Amino acid sequence: MVEGKNIRLGFHRSMDIFKGIPFADVPETFEKPERHPGWEGVLKATEYKEICLQLKPLLPGTRGSDDCLYLNIWVPHGRTVSAELPVMVWLFGGAFLIGGSMGTNILDLATKLYDGQEIADRGNVIVVTLGYRVGTLGFLSTGDSLLPGNYGLWDQHAAIAWVHRNIRAFGGDPDNITIFGESAGGASVNFQILSPYNKGLIRRAISESGVALCPWSIIKDPRAFAEEVARKVNCPTDHKMAACLKTSDPVRLTEAGSFSLFSSPSAPLVENMILSAVIDGDFLPHEPCNLFHNAADVDYIAGINDMDGHILASGDIPSINLPFWETSIDDMKTLLQSFTKPKGEPGMKEAFSVYTSKWAPDPSKEEVKRTIVDIETDYVFLVPTQVALELHAASARSGRTYSYRFSEPSRLGGRVKPYPTWMGADHTEELQYLFGMPYREFLLYWPHDRKLSDYMIAYWTNFAKTGDPNKGNSEVPTTWPEFTKGRRYLDINHKMNASSVGRKMRKQYVNFWTVTLPNLPDV
Repeated sequence: MVEGKNIRLGFHRSMDIFKGIPFADVPETFEKPERHPGWEGVLKATEYKEICLQLKPLLPGTRGSDDCLYLNIWVPHGRTVSAELPVMVWLFGGAFLIGGSMGTNILDLATKLYDGQEIADRGNVIVVTLGYRVGTLGFLSTGDSLLPGNYGLWDQHAAIAWVHRNIRAFGGDPDNITIFGESAGGASVNFQILSPYNKGLIRRAISESGVALCPWSIIKDPRAFAEEVARKVNCPTDHKMAACLKTSDPVRLTEAGSFSLFSSPSAPLVENMILSAVIDGDFLPHEPCNLFHNAADVDYIAGINDMDGHILASGDIPSINLPFWETSIDDMKTLLQSFTKPKGEPGMKEAFSVYTSKWAPDPSKEEVKRTIVDIETDYVFLVPTQVALELHAASARSGRTYSYRFSEPSRLGGRVKPYPTWMGADHTEELQYLFGMPYREFLLYWPHDRKLSDYMIAYWTNFAKTGDPNKGNSEVPTTWPEFTKGRRYLDINHKMNASSVGRKMRKQYVNFWTVTLPNLPDV
């Protein structure tokens, strides 16, 4: 038995909110999650639980707890108690290093970002958010069976299986579960539908700004970093390493998983990300590109923000954000060299030729800066997402495939704000609209922001109900065609109309990264 809170939302409308329901027992260090043993009497489920143990962003030390495998549920009701509602399960992002089921406080506001109330109310769906292990405790691996890794992915799977077993008691349909997530959460969504362990549990999936094929999603050689962590916590690096790590203090292990956030064009940030999923021969039995047959009957949406790469590019080449500073073209060449390393100088030159082909003879400062953001967006997010969509469409039986680009200019763009005037949608920018922040923090947003929030919630929840983002109980501004009909995609912003449908997203650049570059000889 669990007891949550019921809140009134209007005439014949209310919502049940449950916070902090355990979906698994307190996990042992570097072990898969186990089922929760249960409890006597009634569990009070009215407060968020602590986030999983993790490093503090940009600060020394840690925060959170190793007792963190809890989920939160929002259930909308009308005149009658709901039954058989579609279920949407959210997987948070944060580079597999940080984050939690409730999201961050925005500008110190009372509401948390990942509050499911607006999606649940406006879309008439059940929303579930969950915690999973991150950082060292979630993703450290020795690259063998002694400490195989992917513990955070196993936590996500345990939560999805819990929802499948129990959501009917909350008014949900266990046979209509949609998982959705952003960044590392988007890649996690992709991993979950590719893993054989989720067969029959997931009906639909949405990956925002992250898929299993992104260059940061899989660590190819995890052993070296595991040995580095072992040395920091005074463990041996031989055959006794895994056993020693499992008995080490979780806080010290988490602190030992820190790494440098300093980056440059020759050492871009994306290459510093050292804790992610691994191909463990179990949860992920093969390379992700060979596992799309497992998602053949899963409806799938995947997309990006048009300037997703800005979050990384502004660290690698900070001058792109400084309006009166020029950005060196040599820096751009060095960055391309980093991304085309196996192909040597010919690879960099070919890439430079492709990315400058539309430049004016004397490119402006802004043109150079935007091109750098395009390069990082393409390499880190857009091209892998397009490849994932192609693989899903090619493997699909009943599963449908949809592609989008989110292009609402950043609300932080402008002369006296942190972003340049030419800024589009940075990484994470869509989340405030998806989770209905323009309604929850009414005075901080314009009416057109609420319109965009309506559009996103309508498309996402229609898809959760029917597998078609155009069909459900919510009106949408324009028809979103399937990806398979001419490689089409939907451009999402507050000015949407019939011309918001495009074909073959950034075809020239996708072709370069997937065909031209791989066919150059390795140096």
